[in-house]
Order: sequence, then C-alpha cells, then structure tokens
Amino acid sequence: MHSIRVLDPNPTTGFLLWRLSMRWRVLVDRALADLGLTHAQYVVLGPLYAMNRRDQQPSQRELADYAGMEAIYVSKLVRSLEQAGLLERTTHPDDTRAVQLRLTAEGMTVAEQTIEVAGDILERLLLPLGGSSGRQTIQFTEALKTLLSAPEPRIEASR
Repeated sequence: MHSIRVLDPNPTTGFLLWRLSMRWRVLVDRALADLGLTHAQYVVLGPLYAMNRRDQQPSQRELADYAGMEAIYVSKLVRSLEQAGLLERTTHPDDTRAVQLRLTAEGMTVAEQTIEVAGDILERLLLPLGGSSGRQTIQFTEALKTLLSAPEPRIEASR
C-alpha cells in the first residue's frame, strides 16, 4: 500500500477525513472485485448481516438509518443485491408499503467473506496506529464515536 502525499502542509480535518474515507473505499472496492461486489454493496451487506444475526429483518429505511446512508441509495443497492440472489425482500407485517430485508443463505456466506476481507484491510490500514487494539486506534475510535453521536449541525441553505 502506498502512502498518499498531502500537498497542503496544514490540511483541514475535513479534508483528511475525506482522504481517509476515500482510501478505505478504494481498498475495499479493489479487494471485493473478485467477489463481484463494491464497497457500497458491502456497506449494505455488513449491517444487514449484523441485524439478521440478531433476528432483525429491517426495512430499507431502518437499514439506511443504521448504515448512515440515504434511503434511495440503499433501495438501489438492495435491488442489485436481490438480483444477485444475496437478499430477499418480503412484505413488512406492520406496514404494507414497506419491505423487510433478509440475507439468503448465499448472502450470509458472501457477507461473512466481505466482512473478513474488510477486516483484514482495516487491520492493515490501522497498523501505523498500532493495529486495531493499539492505544492510538482506541483513542481515534472514541473520537469518531463522539463526533458521530453528536447532533447533526444545522445547516442553513445558502442564498
């Protein structure tokens, strides 16, 4: 893995977060190409796998909220994963307009593979911080949790 040169000697935190997230996405995309999947599909498979293992069959909206994605984008990804035979949509018992999502047996197997691949990538990505159990990684993770649990800032539309 090559390092990314940052041209600005004082990059903003937002720029660094963007670059790191893009590095992560590209690495996962490359690694999952052999399975015929993309990072975006992984972002749906992983959370759905976790929810199904807890006997939850979320709606597309619930999965989108859990994954931190827009519902319309999740809907497109779900459609592609359903066409690939990795998940099933069934009518939601409480809301006939909604569907519940469940991975198929093949989907569970593929999800486990993608989670393993992504875990290996993450471990390598975190090596400069001491790996996943390193002190710096733990502090970084706690800082990210703090940022993600804070209320979204209110953004006024520009005129």
